[in-house]
Amino acid sequence: MSAYPKDLDQGWRRRLRSRVLRWYDQNGRKLPWRESADPYRIWVSEIMLQQTTVTAVVPYFERFIERFPDVRRLAEAEQGQVLRLWEGLGYYSRARNLHKAAGVIVRDLDGRFPEPADELKQLPGIGPYTAGAISSFAFNQPAAILEANTLRLYSRLIALDIDPRGTEGQKKLWKFAGWIVSRKRAADFNQAVMDIGSQVCRPVDPKCSTCPLMPSCKSFEEGRQSEIPLKNPKPQITDITEVSIAVRKGGRFLLRQHADNERWAGLWDFIRFEVSDTDVANVQMPERRRAKATATLSGQQSLFGDGGAESLSQLPPALSQRVTELTGAVVGSYEPITEIRHAVTRYRIRLLCLVCDHESGRLKQGTGYQWCSQSQLRELPLSTTGRRFATLLGSCK
Repeated sequence: MSAYPKDLDQGWRRRLRSRVLRWYDQNGRKLPWRESADPYRIWVSEIMLQQTTVTAVVPYFERFIERFPDVRRLAEAEQGQVLRLWEGLGYYSRARNLHKAAGVIVRDLDGRFPEPADELKQLPGIGPYTAGAISSFAFNQPAAILEANTLRLYSRLIALDIDPRGTEGQKKLWKFAGWIVSRKRAADFNQAVMDIGSQVCRPVDPKCSTCPLMPSCKSFEEGRQSEIPLKNPKPQITDITEVSIAVRKGGRFLLRQHADNERWAGLWDFIRFEVSDTDVANVQMPERRRAKATATLSGQQSLFGDGGAESLSQLPPALSQRVTELTGAVVGSYEPITEIRHAVTRYRIRLLCLVCDHESGRLKQGTGYQWCSQSQLRELPLSTTGRRFATLLGSCK
């Protein structure tokens, strides 16, 4: 398999490179991680941008760099501090690998980033795209990059008629990315094709009439830009219901840190488990509770200020037994707080958030559960839903 279609030649490549760089000089986005060629800043930004939009990343990036301005400061931090700053970005393995890689760079490489993409790929959490991005953006090395925007752009440029995410499609696109990148202005070229992919060669309704690469685009020439790249089949979605139970003892709540082999590893959360439809039917979540919970998020008085809960219901036996099995704590009545709908990979989750008072029982040894004060809740890294729940409990104003 050749690196590019047979009817593309050196002149085609030269003209395309020229069009890409000319467009970038006039239209390239001004982003905080493009202000310097610092490999650390580029690395952090690229890890954050995986599965996340530029708009969402900017404030997280600025806060992260302010707290950890260089790789040594990041390596010296506790993992919990890193996860706390990552809260809300999701895909937390990115943050854990970022922290691990910082340790390797400081410990084994004297704080210096490797320049070749092949060496960068040896670091935790750095795959082919991130390695190419750091190598080209920081060191101007002519490294290939392929991510969502360039995958779409390159697929259309060469009218790729096979699955771009399959083995053969990936092989062809990575070869093409290595063949097309500018040797003299690799950093600008790779930034440019990402910008063109995101702003012009959009997934839906691409701006072909104003695209600088329209004269070089095989899909446009064939009128196939709306069908290329080939679409991924939609994953089957599974609906599940879980409960999150905040067991309260005085001013403290019962939480546990997720283990390395669990979803949200390293993050803390309230007691949480899946429930059956039968048990859900016995949990009352009045609409007025949801309205009150929303108001609390807006800054009104905590649900658990002076005066306590307005009304309590008996927790279904299956749920109270499950709490005791997991923790050793015995609970009885509950108060519904809010209902959160969210998605994790192929799961669509309905999360019922309840609060219960501790009635009796000692915590089981080895379960990891411990009593946490409200001040601790403000510092501990929580899952996104855990943070929303904690905020409603008046713990994180």
